[in-house]
Amino acid sequence: MAKPAQGAKYRGSIHDFPGFDPNQDAEALYTAMKGFGGCQASWELEGYPPKVDTAQSPSGGGGSDKEAILDIITSRSNRQRQEVCQSYKSLYGKDLIADLKYELTGKFERLIVGLMRPPAYCDAKEIKDAISGIGTDEKCLIEILASRTNEQMHQLVAAYKDAYERDLEADIIGDTSGHFQKMLVVLLQGTREEDDVVSEDLVQQDVQDLYEAGELKWGTDEAQFIYILGNRSKQHLRLVFDEYLKTTGKPIEASIRGELSGDFEKLMLAVVKCIRSTPEYFAERLFKAMKGLGTRDNTLIRIMVSRSELDMLDIREIFRTKYEKSLYSMIKNDTSGEYKKTLLKLSGGDDDAAGQFFPEAAQVAYQMWELSAVARVELKGTVRPANDFNPDADAKALRKAMKGLGTDEDTIIDIITHRSNVQRQQIRQTFKSHFGRDLMTDLKSEISGDLARLILGLMMPPAHYDAKQLKKAMEGAGTDEKALIEILATRTNAEIRAINEAYKEDYHKSLEDALSSDTSGHFRRILISLATGHREEGGENLDQAREDAQVAAEILEIADTPSGDKTSLETRFMTILCTRSYPHLRRVFQEFIKMTNYDVEHTIKKEMSGDVRDAFVAIVQSVKNKPLFFADKLYKSMKGAGTDEKTLTRIMVSRSEIDLLNIRREFIEKYDKSLHQAIEGDTSGDFLKALLALCGGED
Repeated sequence: MAKPAQGAKYRGSIHDFPGFDPNQDAEALYTAMKGFGGCQASWELEGYPPKVDTAQSPSGGGGSDKEAILDIITSRSNRQRQEVCQSYKSLYGKDLIADLKYELTGKFERLIVGLMRPPAYCDAKEIKDAISGIGTDEKCLIEILASRTNEQMHQLVAAYKDAYERDLEADIIGDTSGHFQKMLVVLLQGTREEDDVVSEDLVQQDVQDLYEAGELKWGTDEAQFIYILGNRSKQHLRLVFDEYLKTTGKPIEASIRGELSGDFEKLMLAVVKCIRSTPEYFAERLFKAMKGLGTRDNTLIRIMVSRSELDMLDIREIFRTKYEKSLYSMIKNDTSGEYKKTLLKLSGGDDDAAGQFFPEAAQVAYQMWELSAVARVELKGTVRPANDFNPDADAKALRKAMKGLGTDEDTIIDIITHRSNVQRQQIRQTFKSHFGRDLMTDLKSEISGDLARLILGLMMPPAHYDAKQLKKAMEGAGTDEKALIEILATRTNAEIRAINEAYKEDYHKSLEDALSSDTSGHFRRILISLATGHREEGGENLDQAREDAQVAAEILEIADTPSGDKTSLETRFMTILCTRSYPHLRRVFQEFIKMTNYDVEHTIKKEMSGDVRDAFVAIVQSVKNKPLFFADKLYKSMKGAGTDEKTLTRIMVSRSEIDLLNIRREFIEKYDKSLHQAIEGDTSGDFLKALLALCGGED
């Protein structure tokens, strides 16, 4: 097993057991498996009764003490488990793994047996299973071969040869094909450069080679991608990825998705993720293994076993920061029985017991704020001005689509979703000039339901559309606080000022007066502050950022020495979040982490409640990554039973010319499915057609 570099901090969740006695452990395991047929894997060969399936028997196979088994095995390091295996054979002349297989069943058996194998042999078994029989488990191959170090790869190849008397490379070649096969073979060599000294000239050359191999080439030169991503050092490639973004305006992941496909694309994306952060890659794999209906137990077992003595603490820190829940709690809610107890032990314990952000996550959160400050990608919408735009022809086509019996919805959708808002306003004007009719009124009479809301929303100028959404959120009984927050927490100063003018023009009342009448308390103060559109637009001020971070620490009740009364602090905290520039707030949130060892977003969620909490969290998320904020909102509008069509429509309309392309990329990155796929699976009819047109195509 690979050991941490000299002087490196150990980041596994399983440690050597102090006072370890392999003979004592072997005896305890033998005792735990004694009983009605226990510890007798060889008895079946001699005509004794077969073992009882623990899935059907409350007492387990032969009455074995599964609690004792899991307690011993999860409290010992892998090195110590190998010594226990040797002692067990010396004391009883039997194979411990064979006896465990006999006594246990199902997922619990797979997990315990996986822990008992040396890491390289465990990987070898996973790969053998992945390529045996009909079909191939490509995801397993990708996960293992994209994430292992050179040393781990060499150990894996040797273990496979020893265990199966076969050549791993030959078996991989026999079971895969094409560029996917070539990249797997390259990774299998375990020859990635390990020199941390990076040549700037070579970085620039690799960026140019990747760009020319993909974006600038008709077709793709896959060999360049394979050579560079399969051989360069991690430190070198991280700089290549940074420079690629600066040079092309695209993250390398976007280019891979655009140029490659199938399992090869998935493999290359996994390699990039592991280059950036192996723990983050595994945090994402664990989350996807447990989210939604059903659990991908093979993936869950494989990762929990393989990372328990390497970087499980890093994985759970990133898991908590990225998914806003602890790995421990997700395992607890998604599994059961001894299987669950074993997984929880491997996770390193309950990091959410006190309901607090665990201190080790601070560095991860800090790095995420660093990335949010560096990765400033150009914002792009999916809807652009139509070439050869002819408002006269469009007005006539729309009139024809609505005239007579029936309505040609396809023509309406095609024209309106493929014109910019400025062009749509020209069509409205031309329509009235030609036909003496109001296009909006005609559309209202011809289409209905979700499609009408979407098309009419697209036909409105953006500020007037937002003003209408705010008005609707405050109309009638009850208030749609989420809509108020979504709009006011994410718009720029210019957009907010335009909304104020549109609101006054359309409803003969100021937006501030409307908010004052319909909301109350701190929530009202936050919304009114945001609605002034007076957020600073400069850069960061380090001294001021430290002062602001101190205020945040005091109001969130984690500072050592409060320096002001609470009412004053609340006002100052609100002012900081609602008026400071985004670059400055990023620095404030980083200083907050350095000062307190906590992440500001998580702390707000824990220490605050209700609409105030939701508003502040929306501001923080918008500062960190606005497209991701909207991607999350879109995902939540479509997940589970039923669809929140209002939120879905509002975001698709309002972001289509601003950053919907960026939102699409964040959506697929986080949820492993395209926005196009999500919409296709959750909507129907003409509403679906219009949404897909706005979406701008499949990723």
